[in-house]
Amino acid sequence: MYKLKVFFEMIKFEHTIFALPFAYLGAFLASAGVPPIMKLVWITLAMIGARTAAMALNRLIDRHIDARNPRTAQRALPAGQLKVTEVCLYIVLSFLLLGFSAYMLNILALILMPIAVFFLVLYSFTKRFTWACHFVLGIALGLAPAGAWIGITGHWALTPILLGLGVMTWVAGFDIVYACQDVEFDRREGLNSIPAIFGLRRGLEISSFLHIIAPLFFISVGVVMSMNWLYYVGVAIAIILLFRQHRLVSADDFSKIGVAFFDLNGYLSILLFVFSIMDLILLR
Repeated sequence: MYKLKVFFEMIKFEHTIFALPFAYLGAFLASAGVPPIMKLVWITLAMIGARTAAMALNRLIDRHIDARNPRTAQRALPAGQLKVTEVCLYIVLSFLLLGFSAYMLNILALILMPIAVFFLVLYSFTKRFTWACHFVLGIALGLAPAGAWIGITGHWALTPILLGLGVMTWVAGFDIVYACQDVEFDRREGLNSIPAIFGLRRGLEISSFLHIIAPLFFISVGVVMSMNWLYYVGVAIAIILLFRQHRLVSADDFSKIGVAFFDLNGYLSILLFVFSIMDLILLR
């Protein structure tokens, strides 16, 4: 039990809150209401498998870099709390859970699953060769609502593409903010990020721009799906939370980055989902 607790702490299991509500949103939009309960179960398990594998793989690949970074040196692998073989086992089991869940949803979900796996694995290497790493992470999380839509319907549509693009730009934006903490370390190590390459102020400007674009994609989802006013209340709240996030962080002060990164983005994903399902259930 202790090892399992350390593992969940290592992968920041609570950060699943960023992507899971959007996966559910994709499922509810695909159903134009409440999806079948077993579909939701398999979507949940697929999300848990995908995110657990991705985070564990990231920690495994970056363990030597983490050991040299004072901010991350106490993570489980560099601190010796977990063995490499143990983490590898968790990764294999997590990918198996993802694959079986996709199979239980439908054949298209299973066929397209390798695309999600590709981006989940690619992200762990991108910081070594490109500052576009934030967008790769955004794509990986943006595939969650698209995958959920396919899991429900068995086919593509415009809505999951627009929703996925909204999630991609939102995630890339807040990941840029998070990367500001490690600018000096990344530069010393030759690692790439938008703040490390373009500077803190320009990085925050790019993040702000992405967080202007993201709500436009969310609004376009509402237009395509003919959503009612409750959905747009949720989008308005999301805009307010994004604005608040950028008020809390500046190039000279990152003391509130925890609130800006985790709390506000967690609220955003949950509240947009809640207002969306209220719209779908109450106003249809």
